[in-house]
Order: sequence, then C-alpha cells, then structure tokens
Amino acid sequence: MSSILVELTANIVSSHAATVEMSSDELLQEIQKVYATLKNLDSDGATEEETVAKEAAPAISPKKSIQKDQIICLICGKGGFKTLSRHLKQAHDMKASAYRKQFGIPSGTPLAAKNYSEARRQSAINNNLGEKLAKGRATRMANLAAKKATPEKAPKATAAKTAKAAPAKAPKAAAAKAPKTAAPRAKKK
Repeated sequence: MSSILVELTANIVSSHAATVEMSSDELLQEIQKVYATLKNLDSDGATEEETVAKEAAPAISPKKSIQKDQIICLICGKGGFKTLSRHLKQAHDMKASAYRKQFGIPSGTPLAAKNYSEARRQSAINNNLGEKLAKGRATRMANLAAKKATPEKAPKATAAKTAKAAPAKAPKAAAAKAPKTAAPRAKKK
C-alpha cells in the first residue's frame, strides 16, 4: 500500500511543482503534506454505517432551518429558498412528507420561509378565499345530498321511455327527408 501512496504523492507534487515555482524546502514540505493527507485518507476506511449516520444527520437543527426570509435544506445545508418542495424533488428526489418524517418536523409546519407563509396567508384573507372555500364545500355537499336523495330508476322504466320516444322521432325524420321547396330568386339586373 505504501508504494502506491509514494507514487501518488510523487505524481501530485510533480504536477504541482511543474506549474508553481518552489524552493527545495517548500518542495519537501509539500511532499510531506500530500503523503500525510493520502495516508489519512487511506487509513480512514470509514464504515458504511458511519457514512450513513453522517448523511442522515441534519446540517443544522430543524428549528433553525426555517428562518424569517429563507428556509435551509437539512439534507445538503443549501439555503436561500422561499419554499423547499421544489428543491427536495429536484435535488433529492424526495417528497415533503418524507422529508418531514426523516427530520421529525410536524406535518402542520410549512416548508416555507416565515415571511413568505405570512404573505400568502394575508393574500388569502384579502381575497376572501376562506369564504369561497366554505361556499364551494357547501355547494358540493348539497349536490351530493341531492344526488343521493333521488331514487335510482328501474331498467324497465327506461325501456318504456325509449319505446315511446322512438315513434316521436319518426315523424321528424320523415319531415327531414321531404324535399324542400325552393323560394324563387330575384334576378339581378
């Protein structure tokens, strides 16, 4: 293993030295730094469990992530969002409900900046959306109740109606097939 680290160190330092002028002391320090870094990376060999635990841990606390002017993603730590739903879908292929469940955020908490939520709430109040919603729900319930109240028609009754309707259509069809009399046209001079 150490021969591979020495080769990697030599390649990295030689590439760096080719582009930057270095004294012999700087070159030795660079070799030591690069070798130590590669050795640490090689010996880290972190288990998968530790890696999963690091990924599952939020970047910041859930309470601090929802701020006044922005919301910060707990998965990647990226901030500056007004709402988080679109970022979760595009960057992490996750739904808001799964995100809430993963970080223990209550379902009633909006995944949006506080100012943005308040502005939307105020807009809904100004446009009477609550009253319109209640009115629409009442209309829908009345329509459902009326639909349930009407008895279902028996199939025999519909057959009798179609039999009566057929003779009534026949005279109309005969009248449509009758030749139309054309009105005489006025001649142009």
